[in-house]
Amino acid sequence: MTTLHTARAAKTAAAVTTAPGHAGRGAAARVARGFAGGATRLVLLAVALFWLLPTVGLLLSSLRGPLDIQSSGWWTVFTKPAQLTLHNYTDLLSNTTITHSFTNSLLITVPATLLVVVVGSLAGYVFAWVEFPGRDWMFLLVVGLLVVPLQIALVPITSLFGKLGIFGSLISVILFHVAFGLPFAIFLLRNFFAGIPRELLEAARLDGAGELWLFLRVVVPLGGPATASLGIFPFLWVWNDMLVVLIFADPGSAPLTVALQQQTRQFGTNIDVLSSGAFLSVIIPLVVFFAFQRQFVNGVMAGALK
Repeated sequence: MTTLHTARAAKTAAAVTTAPGHAGRGAAARVARGFAGGATRLVLLAVALFWLLPTVGLLLSSLRGPLDIQSSGWWTVFTKPAQLTLHNYTDLLSNTTITHSFTNSLLITVPATLLVVVVGSLAGYVFAWVEFPGRDWMFLLVVGLLVVPLQIALVPITSLFGKLGIFGSLISVILFHVAFGLPFAIFLLRNFFAGIPRELLEAARLDGAGELWLFLRVVVPLGGPATASLGIFPFLWVWNDMLVVLIFADPGSAPLTVALQQQTRQFGTNIDVLSSGAFLSVIIPLVVFFAFQRQFVNGVMAGALK
């Protein structure tokens, strides 16, 4: 009994002695993690603010008059907020060159993005689930097109569009962007569609579903996040493009990027138009990205998990 009581007393004393130590180490660990998390958040916040600084500067510059822009920096609005005005944007909306080029940008970007998404989805489904001779070799050819720079195709496609009679039109710009956007779209969506359970598709086929019904009612809803995230990439690429439109579009079909580039020839006299037009060119992709941010993140995460 004495030995038993002695062992129990020693165990209790050891527990009492070590418990505060464990609690102390746990509290210290939590404090350390809190400081580490706070430091990480501060670093990420600093990086985000640094990344947004040019956009904020462009926004504030677009809200200042031309004399204020030429005489001082955009940060002076924090001490002189009376500089802010919407006069630049009213002038921008009355500038027919800018408004027409903005319309051309939409007429090029929206159809090109929709065609890339639709055709890429159909081709991705075919390469993933439809058996036909030479499927794997054709898919390897599509993957190989990812490394082909568009610059080497400018001359032959210019000749082709000239023979077809569409050179200089919006259609030629759209077709060029669709052709060079499809390899990435097919590659991305094929890999995503291949991760859909085969049993699900086989069950639908047993119920009498055809390939088109299967694509529209099963594959498209399941691939919604990947399709939405894909749409962001061609939209940004086409919207910000200037090389292709400089070659294939005539002055009447020039988008906003070309119109702003032409305005830089008179930089000293129309800097207010440049600042507001440049911010308009930046804000549209930002709106599209934040509008589809949830789908973009879901699509990227789904692709990573698959």
